[in-house]
Amino acid sequence: MATSPGPDRSHVPHACGVYLMRDARGGILYIGKAKDLFKRVSQYFNPNKPDLKNTVLAPLVRAIDYIPCASERESLLLERRLIRERQPFFNAMWKDDKTYPYVKLTMGEDFPRLVLTRRKVKDGGLYFGPYPKVALIKGLLEHLWRQKLFPLRPCRWNFNLAKPLDPRVMRSCLYYHTRECPAPCAGRISPEDYRAIAHNAALFFSGKRDGLRRAFAAQMRSASRRMEYESAARLRDNLLALEQMGERVRVRALAADDISRSLESSRAVTDLQAALGLAAPPNHVECFDVSHFQGRQLVAGMVCFQGGQPHKDHYRRFRLREVSGVDDFRSIAEAVRRRYSRLLREGQALPDLVLIDGGKGQLGAALAELQALKLRIPVAALAKRIEEVFLPGRPEAILLDHGRPALRLLQRLRDEAHRFGVAYHRLLRGKALYLGSRQSPTP
Repeated sequence: MATSPGPDRSHVPHACGVYLMRDARGGILYIGKAKDLFKRVSQYFNPNKPDLKNTVLAPLVRAIDYIPCASERESLLLERRLIRERQPFFNAMWKDDKTYPYVKLTMGEDFPRLVLTRRKVKDGGLYFGPYPKVALIKGLLEHLWRQKLFPLRPCRWNFNLAKPLDPRVMRSCLYYHTRECPAPCAGRISPEDYRAIAHNAALFFSGKRDGLRRAFAAQMRSASRRMEYESAARLRDNLLALEQMGERVRVRALAADDISRSLESSRAVTDLQAALGLAAPPNHVECFDVSHFQGRQLVAGMVCFQGGQPHKDHYRRFRLREVSGVDDFRSIAEAVRRRYSRLLREGQALPDLVLIDGGKGQLGAALAELQALKLRIPVAALAKRIEEVFLPGRPEAILLDHGRPALRLLQRLRDEAHRFGVAYHRLLRGKALYLGSRQSPTP
């Protein structure tokens, strides 16, 4: 893609999130979302795509902020919140009033239904979403209906326990005659049993769907083997819809304080890229620390930050097996080797930067293990004494200003790795003391 210079975009990661385009005074011109922030932002400065945004908006942009998100749905919610709060000029100019639909379970009715709606109101119903990819969700609802997984009434007739449906309307209903509907209007199912179906649907849309995901996958493979490709494609789309519904949305990310903190964190990532001279923004950083007591209960802790914020799902603990006594170099080497050999085996994403708590020796031990695995991951070490930063191939340490965002981010990583490792060490030490007291002979 040929792109014009524009503002510096090297700090923008290949990650899902929200971007904020600012003018020379720092005001927000435009807010958008993207599955790949770097690719999306670069499109605005592509001279081969002279649309309105490229020719009118792009020349005004002087800086770009971003907030990483865990999923497309989270970025959608955050984008909508920020636009509503900040009212950027170009968002208002190009606003198309598009809203994304929710799946609504009408629990405020005696006999609930599943419907798609673009309005969320307080009417006793349960709302799930919003879902940006409408066609996939429609297809999934249709499949759930055909398979009778949640056979809730598809009609929009207004009736309840106190006001039964007119028998003439009931007799004119095709679903009633074909028995595709459980027909609560005709008393074919008790209100209690019908309500139980609705509760199961609520559990499904709330996330209890692993069994259905496995069933879809098995049916898709079976249909493909039978060369029923249309059926396999439909099941594939259902799996994609389930994945979209399963995307994590951190509601706290929409709080004002969290938005400000996320912007500060993304700027710290940008500053860290500049401070260490990295080719790409270190959006995904993993940090190692070793903990022990006089060479016993030797452990290592590894923490992960994404977008400058802790990502605790990726935290890992290592009970070191190959080291005896106090040997921080070999301890770091074992932890690094075990972590990244496993990521390679499982084909998982590698970090943009590896940080080691220590000095030149610990840095060298980690670098040797990465080279043995033929990995070219940037690595750095942060020494506690005067907060020196050591980099491979540089004989002298880097001293960053104490107020600099890059140093504060490195310190947060180092301190969190230390806390996590010490907590694991204390856990093992407590277990050892407890087992020792249980096995000691009674005087």
